[in-house]
Amino acid sequence: MKKNAALFLTVFLFLSSILSLAQESPAGLETGEPSAEHSSQAAADTSLLNEIKDEIINETGIEKILKEGKVKTENNESVINTSEEEEKQFIQRIASVIIIIVSLAALVWLIWFLFNLLTKKIDDAGGEKIKPLVIKNLKLLTTKQIISIIHALLRLFKYFLTVFILFLTVPLAFSFFPSTKELATTMFNHILTPVKNIAIGIVKYIPNLVTIIIIIVITRYVLRGIKLFTTQIERGKLVIPGFYADWAAPTYRILQVLLWAFTVAVVYPYLPGSDSRAFQGVSVFIGIIFSLGSSNAIGNLVAGLVITYMRPFKIGDRVQIKDITGFVVEKTLMVVRLKTHKNEYVTFPNIMILGSSIINYNTSSDEDEDGLILHTEISFGYSTPWQTVHEILINAALATEFVLKKPKPFVLQTKLDDFYACYQINCYTKEVARIPGIYAELYENIQNGFKEAGLDMTTPYYEISIGRKEKTQKLN
Repeated sequence: MKKNAALFLTVFLFLSSILSLAQESPAGLETGEPSAEHSSQAAADTSLLNEIKDEIINETGIEKILKEGKVKTENNESVINTSEEEEKQFIQRIASVIIIIVSLAALVWLIWFLFNLLTKKIDDAGGEKIKPLVIKNLKLLTTKQIISIIHALLRLFKYFLTVFILFLTVPLAFSFFPSTKELATTMFNHILTPVKNIAIGIVKYIPNLVTIIIIIVITRYVLRGIKLFTTQIERGKLVIPGFYADWAAPTYRILQVLLWAFTVAVVYPYLPGSDSRAFQGVSVFIGIIFSLGSSNAIGNLVAGLVITYMRPFKIGDRVQIKDITGFVVEKTLMVVRLKTHKNEYVTFPNIMILGSSIINYNTSSDEDEDGLILHTEISFGYSTPWQTVHEILINAALATEFVLKKPKPFVLQTKLDDFYACYQINCYTKEVARIPGIYAELYENIQNGFKEAGLDMTTPYYEISIGRKEKTQKLN
């Protein structure tokens, strides 16, 4: 309203001045010469008119309109130039993305080609350069199994590199465009942040890792010293009163277990995450599972320790455990394995052996012993003199291979029945590994001896039939 009132007042003054000038101009024309007063009035009116004109222009905003038009024109030209520049930049970004995708695709193809070439070379030269994994005559992995494991590891590494390149390609392509640049940054953070955290964690863990390595190295050298010490005892080069040579190996294993358990307890605080509740919870859970499921194992372990220091047998001895006779081929803290004469392997838990009777045939065949006594029984009628039976049995034993001549075989009469007497031949041997063959030959010699003497080894016995009330004589 104020602007309209000012404009109206200005127009009114302008029109009033024009009317006044029109009224005063005839007087000047009549005289022909303008007066001085008239000239000053005219100059004042002209100045007033210029001021009114400027005021009108300012009030109506014509000058402002002209300026804004000029600015808009310049802005339009700038927009046109910016659009052309953006099109060029967009084309350049598309070209860059295409180049990156093609380059990474070529890199993936090259990786797959190299891995396939390496796999083919491993297949061609694997049989000659890759040997089976053997530890102390025990074949753990064959050449074919090792090659299969190598192939699996190569495939896994190849796929890992391919996926990693793809993960880098997508955010790298997005980073060229302003609208997806933030998304690219987020994806890069998702990929690189875990890697950075892992790298930082590894660097921070280096002092603890060095401590763990030092502890393990010290433990290994201590075990080597104990191993050297026990080896000397086992070979008889070092003698400790009251400590048997066959105790050396099991004692070393016990000390080895105890020392490694102590090492684990010392190393545990230096493990990554050992202070976290999750790690501690898992440790407690494993301990509970181990304690609940290892009651029999702990029992066998304790029984194995007891058997070790009881010394009822050693590796290679011929023993009898629960009606099973065989040679001890393995003795551990958990089980004992026997190999029978039929090449059968029988496994006994130590806790079962601890509660069973054990017969060791080798203890009687040591150098300071007379030897193991082999014996068998036969029965003969009273019609044959016992002196004759004794002589035949002793001669049969002496004719048997691996039977000792001294001490001399002897016969015991173990039973006097109603119709016959029982004779037991006893002979000495130190070849406990040949016992089945010795018995077989002894039986043959006994049969041949009685046959040559014209004596029948069949023994009569009588049976009473109650229904018919008669005695029937039968021959064995």
